[in-house]
Amino acid sequence: MRIGLIGTGRIGTFHAEVLSRHPAVDALLLADADPERAVGAAARTGAAAVPVDGLFTGEGAAGGPPDAVVICSATSAHADLIARAARAGLPVFCEKPIALDLPGTLAALAEVEAAGSVLQLGFMRRFDTGYGEARAAVREGRLGRLHTVRAVTSDPAPPPAAYLPLSGGLYRDCLVHDFDILRWVTGREVSEVYATGSDAGPAMFREAGDVDTAAALLTLDDGTLATATATRCNGSGYDVRMELAGERDQIAVGLDDRTPLTSAEPGGPGAPAKPWPGFLERFAPAYEAELDAFLRVARGELANPCDGREALHALRIAEACEVSRRERRPVAMTEIPGG
Repeated sequence: MRIGLIGTGRIGTFHAEVLSRHPAVDALLLADADPERAVGAAARTGAAAVPVDGLFTGEGAAGGPPDAVVICSATSAHADLIARAARAGLPVFCEKPIALDLPGTLAALAEVEAAGSVLQLGFMRRFDTGYGEARAAVREGRLGRLHTVRAVTSDPAPPPAAYLPLSGGLYRDCLVHDFDILRWVTGREVSEVYATGSDAGPAMFREAGDVDTAAALLTLDDGTLATATATRCNGSGYDVRMELAGERDQIAVGLDDRTPLTSAEPGGPGAPAKPWPGFLERFAPAYEAELDAFLRVARGELANPCDGREALHALRIAEACEVSRRERRPVAMTEIPGG
């Protein structure tokens, strides 16, 4: 297969390295709004650097356009690139989100559906072994009636200040992963949210109109209660966990010898010797698995494991949380367009 990849920043370069060694990939074409960055990434991965337009027209790309496209560009460009790929008949893998707002998301999905093309979104936690086991435990009834879910996403350090105004905010950029995986693991929909946030940390969050720490209480459609918390300021390391408690048993995802958590109990486990430093290290196998799945989807060998409508559901929950935080009230999901 010939694969085109747009956006050679941190996650784009990581994906390029994965694709460059995948046995199904015969040629890898890299493009970036900064052509020099694409050239550098191509040199490191044995790929070819081409203009962004060249991925859709074949111009400047020996052998013509690719068979499928992976989008890792700046978020503001996602919707337009998805639409261009759809009109060109190219299957697309795109890092979340489709767009930072519901109108942009719905417009891009309309393009994909009108073209009858494929769009897979990058919610990598669906490909993590622990979350997969949790899903099986819930679906098989091993926990009994599920009554409580607790999700945690904690970054070890804030992103660059310039990123914050472009990120969409903590709910859309960070907690959206928890909202997606909550639906995927439990098989239930969120019916109502109540959310709050704190900007008491670095001043750059207040300046961007964002929060550095957030919490949401989510009521699922069967009455299960879920909490989701996130922070950009977890100095002990990268911490992503999910705890699921039922009437019969309870389990935890992301609890291992690298979880940056220290017991306060005498004789309890101490701080890990090598805590997770970031998302690329923690979820490296999941990132590889989702790209492998995309290549199989593009070849018609596998049903799409995370299509654009799945991303829309997660974004709607994030939107509801933003409304709740701003207006300091519970928000029913029926209030959010796009359902």
